[in-house]
Amino acid sequence: MLEVKIHKLALNSPVMTASGTFGYGEEFADFVDFSRLGGIVVKGTTKDHREGNAYPRMAETPKGMLNAVGLQNCGVDSFCQNIYPRIKDYGTNVIVNVGGSSIDDYCEVAQKIAVLDHIPAIELNISCPNVKKGGMGFGTDPQMAMQVVKEVRKVYDKTLIVKLTPNVTSIVDIAKAVEDAGADAVSLINTLLGMAVDVERMRPVLSTVTGGLSGAAVKPVAVRMVWQVAHAVKIPVIGLGGISKAADALEFLMAGARAVQVGTANFINPSVTMDIVDGLTDFCRRHNINDINDIVGII
Repeated sequence: MLEVKIHKLALNSPVMTASGTFGYGEEFADFVDFSRLGGIVVKGTTKDHREGNAYPRMAETPKGMLNAVGLQNCGVDSFCQNIYPRIKDYGTNVIVNVGGSSIDDYCEVAQKIAVLDHIPAIELNISCPNVKKGGMGFGTDPQMAMQVVKEVRKVYDKTLIVKLTPNVTSIVDIAKAVEDAGADAVSLINTLLGMAVDVERMRPVLSTVTGGLSGAAVKPVAVRMVWQVAHAVKIPVIGLGGISKAADALEFLMAGARAVQVGTANFINPSVTMDIVDGLTDFCRRHNINDINDIVGII
């Protein structure tokens, strides 16, 4: 009933977790049955160890949150040696989000992940607004986006998902560019660039001044962009941005997403993905839908 496909990936359900909000999955093992998820996208992985940005780097906002973590992670070599052996047998698709400061960095990380038998896909992060070099810089220009995807495609032959930034004039142009460059799927949206001010101290709340806005506040923008991209490309679209219940996920699916990722809501309710899977099952039964693919893109 809930099975979907993203390129070569067979997903047990269209519900996935978003990078940076689910750690490496271990933290949620007591709350989530991984086999019911379509996949887990682990936190962003870069060539070298990164401490991330200085604190404070998270702030609550109305209906959402700002973050400027800055891709804090242990580096790809440590991931392969120490983390991969612990998470490779989850019973779902484990996908690595790949970040970089240069095209060579992206390619080196992709090559090292490619040899891991139990990692069937990567999510190329060309859309992070919280790093000074690379990140969103590659995702805001169609030519740069095309170039980085082309180079990674040369060294990576498994499923390649590209994560798109909403901080552009036309996300459709970026989506078409990465499709032409060889992407197997796109995921969108990453966070919207935002800012908060501490008026009593008369200074920005975040150490980086600006950060990425996520949560329920961004959902209408995300649904609109997913709908636009799904009508413009032939590759599968994965939707994310403010999903906290089954009805939210259904909006994205009906707008054209083949699967969805749940992010900020994991911080509020660690078993939210299970609630969403249950809600999708209930919806299909109430509407006599035998295959959830039948509602994908009906809008």
